[in-house]
Amino acid sequence: QVQLVESGGGLVQAGDSLRLSCAASGRTFGSYTVGWFRQAPGKERESVAAISWSGGRTFYADSVKGRFTISRDNAKNTVYLQMNSLKAEDTAVYYCAASSRVFGSMRSRDEYDYWGQGTQVTVSS
Repeated sequence: QVQLVESGGGLVQAGDSLRLSCAASGRTFGSYTVGWFRQAPGKERESVAAISWSGGRTFYADSVKGRFTISRDNAKNTVYLQMNSLKAEDTAVYYCAASSRVFGSMRSRDEYDYWGQGTQVTVSS
């Protein structure tokens, strides 16, 4: 069982930066792929970024490539999402999720076993 808690969201202006954190409980967290998803009002939840258990493999959605960076510190059971050059269209609730799948696509919601409650990110233009 893995429990995930997101933090770091807030209200910022376009061009600003935020760093989201996903803190996990569970001794085996280091063996999970972790992904960040977001859901804007009226839209489906979409994959933003993901990182493998070792950090050796990452995925980024085209919309955030070059602006967002995912990283993890397994000693602290925490995954981070550094978000730079934020845009109004980045406004959404951001969720982190954990997957036990080793060779998945990393981007499909169906691959993830555990989800956090989400943190709101609002970017004003």
